[in-house]
Amino acid sequence: MNSGAHPPRLVVAQGFVVCSPQDVGELSDKKPSVPFPITMTNHFSIVVDLLLIEAEAIRMTASRLKPGEVKQALELLRDCRGKVILMGVGKSGNIAEKVAATLTSTGTAAVYLHPSDALHGGLGIVTSDDVVVALSNSGETDEVITILPYLKHRQVPVIAIVGNVRSTLARTADVVLDGSVDQEACPLNIVPTTSTTVALAIGDALAMTLMQVKGLTMDDFALNHPAGQLGKRLTLRVVDLMHRGTENPTVQSDAPWLEVIAAISRGGLGAVNVIGTAGQLVGIITDGDLRRALQKIKPAQLETLHSGAIMTVDPVVALPEMLAYDALRLMEDRPSQISVLPVIDKDRLCVGLIRLHDIVRSGL
Repeated sequence: MNSGAHPPRLVVAQGFVVCSPQDVGELSDKKPSVPFPITMTNHFSIVVDLLLIEAEAIRMTASRLKPGEVKQALELLRDCRGKVILMGVGKSGNIAEKVAATLTSTGTAAVYLHPSDALHGGLGIVTSDDVVVALSNSGETDEVITILPYLKHRQVPVIAIVGNVRSTLARTADVVLDGSVDQEACPLNIVPTTSTTVALAIGDALAMTLMQVKGLTMDDFALNHPAGQLGKRLTLRVVDLMHRGTENPTVQSDAPWLEVIAAISRGGLGAVNVIGTAGQLVGIITDGDLRRALQKIKPAQLETLHSGAIMTVDPVVALPEMLAYDALRLMEDRPSQISVLPVIDKDRLCVGLIRLHDIVRSGL
C-alpha cells in the first residue's frame, strides 16, 4: 500500500465495521488499528433494537396493505378447488416453505414448488384449479419471473407477496400484497431479515384468517396432527388405551378377598373392577385398598372378608369416548391423586379399566 494513500474509511454501523469496496484490499494488506469487527459492549441493546426494527416493519405493513387486495387474496384462497402452491427462491423460498406448511396444517392443502424445479418438469403438478402465491422481495427474481408466463397459460391466479410493488412480479400478478420494508435488520442493509419477517407475517396472517373463514375447529386441527402431543390430546380417547374384554379384571361384589387378590395378580393392573350381576360397576379395589383393609381387620374376620367390604364405592370413572387427556386430568387434578379409573358406558356397565401409566406411555 502506498505511504501517501488515504487511510481506510471505517464506519461503525450497529456494532460492526463497514468499509467501502475499494478499501477492502487495503484492510487485507494491513492489520487495521480498530478490531474487525468491533467488539460490541452492549449485546442486549443491539438485539432489542433489531427486534424493534422488525416489529416496526410489521406494523408498517399492516398500514400499507389494501383492504381490496387482501379480500381478493382470501377469496382466491378460500375458493381454491385444488391446492395452494408457494414459490420463492433463496430466503424467500424458505419462507414460502414455512407458509405452505402452515396452510396445510390448518386445513388448506398447500405445497412448496421451487421455480427452477417447475421449469424442469415440476410444473406438472400445477393445474388450473390451483392458486400460486409467489414471494420475492425484489419482484425481479429471474426464476420467478420466468415461470409467470407458463402459469398464465394455465390460467392459474397468482398472488404476489412482494417488496417492490412496481416490479415485474407485481405488474403480472392478479393480487399484490405489499411486503416492502424501509430497511433490513442488518448492519449492511443487505441480508434478508426484516423483509423475510414481513413476508412470513403476511403468510401467517393469511393462513390464520383463512382458518377462521373455513371454520376450522380444534378437532379438525387435531386430525392433521395425530403424532404430536397436541394432536394426541385432541384425538386420543379412553377407548383407545383402556383394558377391555378379558384384559379388564373384574370380580363380583360378594367375591372373597382371596379371589380379589387373584384377580389383581392375574390382571397385572394393580386394581380390579367390582361389578354387579348385570355387569354394572359398583366399585373398584386397588392393591392399596386391599392392603389397608387387611391391616385393619382382625385375623378371625378374614374368613368372611369380601370385595364389597374392601371396595371404593361410587369411584371416579371415565367414559370410552372421553379424551384420554381429560381422563389424565381427572386422575391428577385432585388433592389425592389416583392412578386407575374404571371405564363405564352410558348404562353404567363396566367396559374397561384405564391406568395413569397407560396414558403417560401414550405420549400425552
